Amino acid sequence: MEFVWFIVVGIIAGWIGGVVMKGRGLGLAGNLVVGVIGALVGGFLFRLVGVSAGGLVGSIAIAAVGAIVLLVFVRLIRRI
Repeated sequence: MEFVWFIVVGIIAGWIGGVVMKGRGLGLAGNLVVGVIGALVGGFLFRLVGVSAGGLVGSIAIAAVGAIVLLVFVRLIRRI
């Protein structure tokens, strides 16, 4: 069941990241990929500064921040 929540959090976080950075979502598969990688990035960054959030809402927030950071990084790389 935990895997299902991980996928749900990834989709929601990817959608939030896509809306914030592009003005719309990235499609189901794009949202999932960006959200899952964003969750890893966000978890790493938040652990680095010593911040933790519990529960579903906290997980979505951390993953969304990570997704936004990931999309900013990808945009910077594409410009080069």
